[in-house]
Amino acid sequence: MCNFFSFCGDGFGNYKYLDWDFRKDNLDENCDSHTFILTHFKIPPKMQDKYSKYEYNPLTKKFIVDEPIEEHNHNHESAEVWANNFNFKNIVPQLIIKPIVNPFSLNIVDITENDILLLKKWDSVKESVRDSVWDSVWDSVKDSVRDSVKDSVRDSVKESVRDSVRDSVWDSVWDSVKESVRDSVWESVRDSVKDSVRDSVWDSVRASVRDSVRASVWAYISTFFNINYRYDFFSVNELWNRGIVPSFDGKVWRLHSGKDASIIYEWNKEE
Repeated sequence: MCNFFSFCGDGFGNYKYLDWDFRKDNLDENCDSHTFILTHFKIPPKMQDKYSKYEYNPLTKKFIVDEPIEEHNHNHESAEVWANNFNFKNIVPQLIIKPIVNPFSLNIVDITENDILLLKKWDSVKESVRDSVWDSVWDSVKDSVRDSVKDSVRDSVKESVRDSVRDSVWDSVWDSVKESVRDSVWESVRDSVKDSVRDSVWDSVRASVRDSVRASVWAYISTFFNINYRYDFFSVNELWNRGIVPSFDGKVWRLHSGKDASIIYEWNKEE
């Protein structure tokens, strides 16, 4: 399966890809299919095997020569340089290209009063919203991108922008975060919290802890799209960028920091 961002090269420094103007008007197509790209540019099927196929993740900078042409070996490095310098606003204007922060790769921090205020602000976010950050973020992404589609496009086609972004961009963001932080964040916090409660209690609280950590991950993913969200994720993202990840077991909020996800603060809401 071809992934975002896919492009094709002829071995002479000429690259073919599909930009945002085309993507937003052809939402039902796989715009990262190498075959679809070449067919769109009227490259005859018998000539399509003459093109090298590439994939590039603009967030991780991971470059893949998906289907190399031996005669193009000299050009693959140039293709990577081209991708590294490409302006991805031409592909998805809402996408923000920036380094991915792994909060547990940062040094353990000293808790501040502002950190506690940020935690309490995150707690004050309506529970149903906080616990379903994925839906909140995704609906905002969908609506923002949909609004950028020309009014002449049928409403039913506009709605499919959701699928277009999910397939060509959102998965790219999610996979990037997964590679850098998603699994390590959850596992580190899980192990840290488990050590702080009796094993018999862990089974009953782990689902709540897992959901609260995942909510932080989803909130952080929201920062990769330049759109106006319905809800404010600023507080938890500020903590994340400082190297702090919150977890909640239904009664106690904990702030974790450092490579071992050490607990640096606890707040029992029932006290």
